[in-house]
Amino acid sequence: MIEPDLLTYAYPPLLVFAAALLVLVLPRALGFAAAAVSLASVVAVALFAPDGAHLTTTFLGFADIQPFYVDEFTRMVGGGLAFLGTFGVIYAYSSDASRVMAAFALAYVASALGAAFAGDWLVMVFMWEIMALTSTLLVWHHGGDAVRAGYRYAIAHGIGGSLVLFAVIAQYAATGSFAMVTEAGETVGMADGLPLLLAVLGIGVNVAFVGFHTWLPDTYPRPHFAASVFLAAFTTKTSAYVLYRAIPDGHLFLAYMGGAMAVYGVVFALLQHDMRALLSYHIQAQLGYMVAGIGIGSAIGVAGAMGHLFNNVLYKSLLFMAVGVVIYRTGENDLYKLGGLWREMPLTAIAFAIGALSITAVPGFSGFISKGMVLDAADPGYYGAPEYQALYWLLFIGAIGTFLSFIKLGYYVFLHGPAEYTVTDAKTGQTVAMFSVGGVCVLLGLPAIGWPIFADLLPLIDGVTVTEMDTSLNPYSAGHLTDAAILVVVSVVGFKLIRKPLSKLDYSDPALIVNPASYYVGRTSMFAVTELYAAVDNAVVGSVKRCYWIGNNPALAVDEAARRVPGLEVEQRQPADGGRPSTIHLRASIGTTVLLLAIVLTIVLWLLVL
Repeated sequence: MIEPDLLTYAYPPLLVFAAALLVLVLPRALGFAAAAVSLASVVAVALFAPDGAHLTTTFLGFADIQPFYVDEFTRMVGGGLAFLGTFGVIYAYSSDASRVMAAFALAYVASALGAAFAGDWLVMVFMWEIMALTSTLLVWHHGGDAVRAGYRYAIAHGIGGSLVLFAVIAQYAATGSFAMVTEAGETVGMADGLPLLLAVLGIGVNVAFVGFHTWLPDTYPRPHFAASVFLAAFTTKTSAYVLYRAIPDGHLFLAYMGGAMAVYGVVFALLQHDMRALLSYHIQAQLGYMVAGIGIGSAIGVAGAMGHLFNNVLYKSLLFMAVGVVIYRTGENDLYKLGGLWREMPLTAIAFAIGALSITAVPGFSGFISKGMVLDAADPGYYGAPEYQALYWLLFIGAIGTFLSFIKLGYYVFLHGPAEYTVTDAKTGQTVAMFSVGGVCVLLGLPAIGWPIFADLLPLIDGVTVTEMDTSLNPYSAGHLTDAAILVVVSVVGFKLIRKPLSKLDYSDPALIVNPASYYVGRTSMFAVTELYAAVDNAVVGSVKRCYWIGNNPALAVDEAARRVPGLEVEQRQPADGGRPSTIHLRASIGTTVLLLAIVLTIVLWLLVL
């Protein structure tokens, strides 16, 4: 048996990054196996390392930095990400993913784990930036449409990452510390004022706040379908966890932003034809429940948010796996061009059903418990305060929209009409990955078996009791089951009514106007800058040449100026040097010019300081 103290020194990002290098140099099967083992070892670290375990080092000149810290939050988030990553590697291997793509994916996973296990803000933001870089490379690797989408993705995350970096700098300036948790294990949170504002805006990009979300449906449908499995789990879920660390006490704005995300995401998911675009909008919608729970700030709200984060890592990636198999076998992304595939792909259809029943919060599946906890935290009839009554209804509407979306996706892909394609089912590795992840979704949703296990994993929950209220939770109470039954009936009847008109709708997200707008604004700005540079350059060069000529021909310059005086006659003179133009070389490249300007500005600043 591995000693818990030894696990403290097994730094998860280093294990996975080493595996990323091995994937490149080892035979394909052996390299992927090493990657899966490295991620499975991270699961062991998350489960068995003792609470409070940490590594302390000096980083970037700062002492007492903690790159690795274990508590009930990092245990759940890091363990969930590593578990999914293990089977994501198996799925990628069976889906003909290249070794280079796998290496990028593993580097991405390593950076996300680094952010999840970080014990202070300095390490977190360092890993956050690496996560943005590696995920961009993972998108770009597929080529084609993924290149431009990846460029837009990189810009969005570059802006968000810069804001988070400035927030961390402002936090250090305000508190003199990068600490994320106290010695007693309590989350510090961002200081009020500028650090908090910058953190909310920067993290809001990654968690897809409404208006900041356009990178999500734009990017995730475009790379290799196995890459989408990783992308669906790591950036957004790690960021939701970091959002809690930034604002541990919650905020009304966050709570209602979560409600808006839940509704906005499902509305545009319902309108999608592309299967992965539909799932991408549902990432935003499901993040809405996490943001709402964090915003409410109560123990049950935060525990529900973290539980939903954990569950979403599993069932959302499972759905991307199932849809990926459909794309792999048929080559088709448009759900309306498919149909009847349950006959051809029964295993994939079952895996999809498990994921769909989990995300729609059907009793007996894991999503029912975590989504129910967030709803309870908002509902004044359970644990919510009166100011969250409207939030409860937003989240409930989001739940109905989620159900409608996955009835639509399952109906048109697997049930509707005869099979349009004669194909084989998922490959062995794909099946193993899907049913391993799906099995946990089922296990954690079982009333007598899974719920106690799940409750032990949740932060702020002691067994099945909410510690701050000393209240025992019962997700399978008569009231919760009644609410679930109403949700199912309303959604099934609703889909029957809207199915035909919905199939004729194809409206795009108006917020996506930011993509062409950014292109034209950037293009116009570029031309404006270059043309301004050319005009200034011509004016400066012309002035210097004129001064050079005047210096060589002062008498001729005086005569020329005198001739411009009306009525004054001036004798013609010969120039001292024959009037030849200057041969001085005054032009330089933009890079050289920028360097010279930087030197001049540095000297000016130095003189001002003196």
